[in-house]
Amino acid sequence: MVPQGTTWTFRQNLTRAMWMLGGRLLFRMTFHNWYGVRRGILRLFGARVGARAKIRPTCRIEIPWNLTIGEDCLIGDESILYALGPITIGDRTVISQYAHLCAGTHDYTSRVFQLLRPPIVVGKDCWIATDAYVGPGVRVGDGSVLGARSSAYKDMESGMIYVGNPAKAVRRREVAG
Repeated sequence: MVPQGTTWTFRQNLTRAMWMLGGRLLFRMTFHNWYGVRRGILRLFGARVGARAKIRPTCRIEIPWNLTIGEDCLIGDESILYALGPITIGDRTVISQYAHLCAGTHDYTSRVFQLLRPPIVVGKDCWIATDAYVGPGVRVGDGSVLGARSSAYKDMESGMIYVGNPAKAVRRREVAG
């Protein structure tokens, strides 16, 4: 194997460095309830963030310009949004603490171990619970739940509850009122 060199342009590397050295640091230094300031910082770096989205200061975000977060979302403490490829999170969705959305992998069949950036799409009204993992290229259907410490490597059907590693549907989600 001869791993591929950087797949990023000079401009992309420069912008990533600016995010890592300035934006991410400023983002992390905000007070816990300064949600508007954090939304503004992310928008400054190209993220599309809905009004009233609540993103905790300890959330770790890679490449914010690949990130779309809907209205009234909650992104928990120590969650990881590894947006090498696009990550889209629908309205009213909760990404709990320590959850990990990973929109990047490598082609293990290639001698150059090429970087792949399949998008992740999380629908509206979903819950990605504590310490859950959503892998590259996964689509999470509207209203789905991925249980605590579960791992989704394949698409999740709308309105279902998934648990385990790999995640399996256990029953339909019933929402009161």
